[in-house]
Amino acid sequence: MTLDLPKPVSAYFEADRSNKSKVGECFTEHATVIDERMTYTGRQAIQDWKDASDGKYSYTVDPFDIGEDGDRVVVTAHLVGNFPGSPVDLRYAFTLEKDKISSLEIRP
Repeated sequence: MTLDLPKPVSAYFEADRSNKSKVGECFTEHATVIDERMTYTGRQAIQDWKDASDGKYSYTVDPFDIGEDGDRVVVTAHLVGNFPGSPVDLRYAFTLEKDKISSLEIRP
């Protein structure tokens, strides 16, 4: 099944899949990411977060559901990799601002 993801969300998952060094470009300048109880603020901090997780783990992400929660786009994805708890389904809650992501919260 192909999901009809908004462009910024699709760009995020594509960068995460094929070119992790471009993940930060999917976000606004002052965006925030919350992952594993940590908050990363700003495009560079977000790219550093992605680079650190990429250096630590290998994984694949397969989005399989999309919904809304207020003004957020919520994508559920299946992750498989060499991290504790794999495989796992995670919810990615995106807030969008024009053609960029202004916030992302990743949770089980």
